[in-house]
Amino acid sequence: MADQSRRKFMRDSMLGLAALPLGAGILSRAAYAQSLPRLDPGAPAAQALNYVERAPDASDHPAFSEGELCSNCMFFTAANEGCQLFPENSVAPEGWCQSWTSQG
Repeated sequence: MADQSRRKFMRDSMLGLAALPLGAGILSRAAYAQSLPRLDPGAPAAQALNYVERAPDASDHPAFSEGELCSNCMFFTAANEGCQLFPENSVAPEGWCQSWTSQG
């Protein structure tokens, strides 16, 4: 009976050790996701939402209100300056687009 427990322990330990490189690969992939290329205001998706890199440049837009910035929008992710609306790119924290939505 004791031999079976020892064998099970050894087998489970080996499986755990074999899984470590897989876990490290997943964690390192998340770290690479930290850097995103900056969104080009001339890109079709940016133009569709009237994205600007400086919020005051949008002051003539009817949806713009003073104090609205990418950095205080609910779609903004501070860790990588990402935006849920532009998942492949980062945005300027001081930027703005017509989809700006309050965080609270």
